[in-house]
Amino acid sequence: MTDPFVLFDAWYAQARETEPSDSNAMTLATADAHGRPAARMVLLKGHGPDGFLFYTNFEGRKAAELMDNPHAALLFHWKSLRRQIRIEGVVGPVDDATADAYFASRSRDSQLGAWASDQSRTLPSRAVFMERFDAVSARFEGGPVPRPPHWSGFRLMPDRIEYWQDREHRLHERRLFERQADGWSESLLYP
Repeated sequence: MTDPFVLFDAWYAQARETEPSDSNAMTLATADAHGRPAARMVLLKGHGPDGFLFYTNFEGRKAAELMDNPHAALLFHWKSLRRQIRIEGVVGPVDDATADAYFASRSRDSQLGAWASDQSRTLPSRAVFMERFDAVSARFEGGPVPRPPHWSGFRLMPDRIEYWQDREHRLHERRLFERQADGWSESLLYP
């Protein structure tokens, strides 16, 4: 049996070489406490056997949904490779040290934007947002930008990972890995 994380590493490395932009873009699907679904694109910022990491404003819609219902799904679609990977599992917040380290690696403008944005709330005009950005730029001028208390990350720990490879005549290949008590099981699915 193939290790699903070794296979992910191989496919992801190929995507990073062939995708024209944002090879780390993935769809994040969530559902609120009433089961209403929502999906949006986010960026993968770390991965391995301990899970798949992404970061966000914890006062926005996606974080609220994940806090109410920690079950989520990720989808990577690499059109140039004719591949996709579907990942399902439970999400939890990363620790402060992990969030601090990633936040420190971001560009200064991205750090400032995290302070300026009231993510998912109604914005009266673009000018209001730019005024807020200018205000936080002035506030932190000449010094480091600390991570806002409302900004952190999530780690999705997968229960299921499906690898889909496009084949001619819609005779696609689908490999499913499911977490078991003693590791992973692997099976094939009809296309």
